[in-house]
Amino acid sequence: MKPSDNPADPFKKALTEATRALADEAELNVTFTADPSGVAGDTMRLPQISRRMSRDEIVQARGTADALAMRVRHHDAATHAHYAPSGPLAREIYDAVETSRVEALGARDMPGALSNIDAKMSAEALKRGYDQARQPADIPLPVAAGYLLREAATGRALPPGAAEAAELWRPFISQQAGHVLDTARDTLADQAAFARLARQLITDLGYGDQLGDDPDEPVEDDASDEAEPDPEAGDNQAREEDEGDESEASPERSQERTQDERQAQVSLDDSAEEVFAEDAEMPDGDMPEELPPPVSEASAEYRVYTQQFDEEIRADELAEPAELERLRAYLDKQLDPLRGAVSRLANKLQRRLQAKQNRSWEFDKEEGVLDAGRLARVVANPTTPLSFKVEHDTEFRDTVVTLLIDNSGSMRGRPISIAAICADVLARTLERCSVKVEILGFTTRAWKGGQSREAWLKDNRPAEPGRLNDLRHIIYKPADAPWRRVRPNLGLMMKEGLLKENIDGEALEWAHRRLVRRAEARKILMVISDGAPVDDSTLSVNPANYLEKHLRDVIAMVEKRRQVELLAIGIGHDVTRYYERAVTITDAEQLGGAITEQLAALFDTDPRKRARVMGMGSIRRAM
Repeated sequence: MKPSDNPADPFKKALTEATRALADEAELNVTFTADPSGVAGDTMRLPQISRRMSRDEIVQARGTADALAMRVRHHDAATHAHYAPSGPLAREIYDAVETSRVEALGARDMPGALSNIDAKMSAEALKRGYDQARQPADIPLPVAAGYLLREAATGRALPPGAAEAAELWRPFISQQAGHVLDTARDTLADQAAFARLARQLITDLGYGDQLGDDPDEPVEDDASDEAEPDPEAGDNQAREEDEGDESEASPERSQERTQDERQAQVSLDDSAEEVFAEDAEMPDGDMPEELPPPVSEASAEYRVYTQQFDEEIRADELAEPAELERLRAYLDKQLDPLRGAVSRLANKLQRRLQAKQNRSWEFDKEEGVLDAGRLARVVANPTTPLSFKVEHDTEFRDTVVTLLIDNSGSMRGRPISIAAICADVLARTLERCSVKVEILGFTTRAWKGGQSREAWLKDNRPAEPGRLNDLRHIIYKPADAPWRRVRPNLGLMMKEGLLKENIDGEALEWAHRRLVRRAEARKILMVISDGAPVDDSTLSVNPANYLEKHLRDVIAMVEKRRQVELLAIGIGHDVTRYYERAVTITDAEQLGGAITEQLAALFDTDPRKRARVMGMGSIRRAM
């Protein structure tokens, strides 16, 4: 057999044998592929390694192989499923600490393997920007819990990136669940005992209501039911068995049933009656739902207490025409010092876009520009007629661009002025290039809750109400409206008192729905924001990452469906940990140039240029 000429093959072979030994599975099938890494049956998928064998590729492959091998060796899926919580955030914490357990257990005998995993973990944490995080809300709680438990179980310092992320959550987690971290090391070898410890950790962190039923108690409950005969016991038992089957088939149904049981228990438990005395006096028909119904396509767990006070409104309905003209004049006044730069920016963008429109020729025409490339056949045969060519305008595919602008209070001042100016430039320029533009804004109607919070207080403060503020989604320019008719509307961003809280996930989902309904062949959504979603009223009565998780879910949905091309620009805030295609600027003055480069790159036919400008990560993936 002819030996392989791929220099990566010896490394792949050695890594395969080492992985089988570490997993204690001699028949394990190890493949190297561009598909997501993981284990399915007796096959393990590892990251692809190119002929170049770069250091990053080797680190990623070794760390992934060691982590998956430890999971194969030390993880029992049946035990994991038996103790798994039903709620989404609790399940994420449970999975994260189980991963830390198997890696810590495997590293007891093979510390070199843990070093490989540390290198992989550090690379992933740095890629997600964890080292740049400044507050706990920037880091998912399950990630931080997994990091801290891993540190406690191994007695080993966390690698760069992961260490900074863990430090942000350390005070809270240590205060709430420090005793669990201290005892985690003693239960590593017993997965069932560790799973019970993980459930205790989830309770201590404040998410015990997402655990569902205690998996160690059903036998005792059945015995007590048999000890008390009941004429309707047979029917009740059958109904309970049916409900049990449904809950196993659907975690959401199981969670809802658990919540119903908990609400019913309130009226039976004496201590709960004292806490909710006012609720107990209300008629059953007036009792509010503990959790409102789902409202998001991206996440079944995201909820809104009430949509009664939300509004989608045109900008010209929020101010009188005279006020809009005054605010627009104020915006133009701020534009005066930048007028030269803005004109150059608009011209540059228009030239770049139009240059991409005029790049093809039609040949063999009877008139036009003489086609010198075909003169040779005239020389060979003088009877052959001259050939001419005509430059052909290759229009963009039918395209619409939506600009979604964060209208939160933190954008007040220079950032919102620059955002409005750039929206003005983009709308005028793209309209000249026959590209339709829609300009949207998002904020809330009130600070700290508004009428939604008042309704919640009136209903005696049900637990975990979901989003608890009144949305305001503003349409500055519909895609089909000519720019000259809506030009004054952008002045509304200068209106005092307009900018309040920002709930990015629902705004992004709203803008996406509007775009999807459009008939254009190509749809582009550009988000301008200066930070993570923040609404004090919502975050004070829900998990700390409630709004952030929903934003991530919406982004994942948009990118998975691929009906809309999504990109983002962060002003003084790293948004690359949310959006795959994003750029961060530290000075609001850079916003105009960033938008120009980002938008022009969308129309580049060269994927390498597009990847370089847009920060898309792997060029191979863009190709």
